[in-house]
This record gives sequence, C-alpha cells and structure tokens, in this order.
Amino acid sequence: MDTLSNVNTRRGEPYPRTPDLPPASSPDTQSLSSGVSVKYAPHPDKRWYVLRVTYNRIGKAYELLLGAKMETYFPNHYVYKTIQGKKKRVLEPLLPNIIFVYDTPGCVFSFVKNPLHNSFINFYLNHFKQDEYGKNPPLTVGYNEMMNFINLTSVDNEHIRVVDSEQCRYKSGDLVRVTEGDFKGVTGRVARVSGQQRVVVELEGLCLVATAYVPSGFLMKVE
Repeated sequence: MDTLSNVNTRRGEPYPRTPDLPPASSPDTQSLSSGVSVKYAPHPDKRWYVLRVTYNRIGKAYELLLGAKMETYFPNHYVYKTIQGKKKRVLEPLLPNIIFVYDTPGCVFSFVKNPLHNSFINFYLNHFKQDEYGKNPPLTVGYNEMMNFINLTSVDNEHIRVVDSEQCRYKSGDLVRVTEGDFKGVTGRVARVSGQQRVVVELEGLCLVATAYVPSGFLMKVE
C-alpha cells in the first residue's frame, strides 16, 4: 500500500525542529499505555478524521483547529541530520502534510468547508470506499485504532518509521501486544523490518508504522 510527523514525546529534551511545526502537547502517557487517553476521551458523537494540509501550512492549520477548540494530533519524529557540519537531532513530520482531528462530523465538515480554510485544508479521502454518489468519502480512523497509533507515535525514538508493505516480512498473521519497554501497550503484527524484529501498526487506507526493535520476550499474542 502507499504509505505516507507534534509527536508528543514521552521523554526527551528540546531539540531543533523544522519550521511550521506545532508545539508538542503531550497526551496522558500513563493512560495511553493502558489503551485510553485522558486528552482524547471517547465520545459517542466524535470521530477521528484525517486532514490533508498543503505544504508548509501545518502550523497555521494546527492553530486554526485549536482556535476552533477541536482536538488534534500531529505526529512528528526525531531524525539525525548534519547541519553546518554537526550532527543534530531534528524534529520532522512523520506523515508530511497530514493532521488528525477528533470531533463531531458536523464540526469537522463545517471547519473544512469554511472558505477561509478550504484553500489549504482538505479531507484525506478513503480511496477504498465509495458513498451513494460514487465518490470517495473522508477517511476516518476508529477510536481504538487511533489510540494505538498515538501510543506508538508518541514515543521519543528515532527508529520509529513509516514503511511499505513490501518492507515487512511478517512472521504470522497473529496480533501481538507489547508488554514491556517504551512501546508497552502497542498492538500490531510482528515483522522483520530492516533486519530487526518490530511491531507494525496499520491505519487502514493511510499508512503502516513500525516500532523500533522489540525482543520476543516483550510480546504477547492477542487472543
């Protein structure tokens, strides 16, 4: 599949970051590890929508969403780059130009269709489904799937990466849960990626994201 980073770090210190990235706003990590976020509390009328933002406008989109009192998540990750001859740890988007919004359909549609926003903020469409008019509907992510994704991408680890299915050598189709370490609570499928055993999490229709190396002793099969 075609894969496409406000990582809210659980640990770390200030590092250089690329321009126009929104500031980090950490979810409750203790709750995340148990599968529920205090910040993104479940609500029967809310859904997780995926929005696409034009290049270099993520920061502006994030500020507008906050101004509209909408819950958002924008995953970043740290990478090492050589800047002026020195190796530095830099914050970059994990999914460039993608931002997640948790709100009611009415609020999200009203925001996106606002003439002040729709020139650079649009829905990311679900290309695997069609509505009654034969058009692709906006892509949404289930609550539990999104919490699992946040649990993974909120870890401060430069070895987290977006991958293609061709890069993953799955050991089985079984789901596993990480029971220890930085990725505790993450659920996904075990695969060898870049020669290491990792757990791969899928947001259907959007991306595959792999943890860093996870030892077999930290994995439990999900029945």
